[in-house]
Amino acid sequence: MAELAFRAILGIATLCSMTAANAEVTNAAENGFTVQHQREISGDNEAVWKAMIAPSRYWNSDHSWTGDAENFYLVPQAGGCFCELIRTMSDDNIKSSDGSVQHMRVIYAHNNKMLRMSGALGPLQGEAVTGTLTMLLQPQDDTTLVRFTYKVGGYMEFPIDQMAPAVDSVIGDQLARLSALFGDSETADANAQDGADEEDGSKETSVAKGPDQD
Repeated sequence: MAELAFRAILGIATLCSMTAANAEVTNAAENGFTVQHQREISGDNEAVWKAMIAPSRYWNSDHSWTGDAENFYLVPQAGGCFCELIRTMSDDNIKSSDGSVQHMRVIYAHNNKMLRMSGALGPLQGEAVTGTLTMLLQPQDDTTLVRFTYKVGGYMEFPIDQMAPAVDSVIGDQLARLSALFGDSETADANAQDGADEEDGSKETSVAKGPDQD
């Protein structure tokens, strides 16, 4: 398990070397940060929703504890787990599970509209922080506008100015890979935009608020 944890931390450390120019860190403070990405995906909101709640289809294996996204699963209902099985293969090719990892826990699920999960991703799991990922879908004729907003707050030993761009790269990567399932370019990113409304009637205004606010 220690070896798996080391590999996950090493992956984040590599991302930390990226320049801030690649980041969409919309807010940062001494106790946390907010990252946000937005894309228009070439699919209706039901199709995008079904793909989004199947992380094994698009989540990057480099950001797993086992190195294999096929070990991910998600239960899209309140209290449901975005988890990963720690699998082994025996000499006779029989898969078994030696353990599991909870990446996030579902705290809000509205089919075809919004999924919100709580959890500290990657090496943040070992820090005294909380993270909230909101995945918002808005229909746009034959396409769907998808926004990922991840807010992290609390105490961590990682420097914020390094960790925020690294986490931003991870979140942006997952949205790009989801978009690619529908034939969209992984390099085209609409990024975050001000003034988009959540379908549950509230306003997503994280660009103007701290990471511990909602």
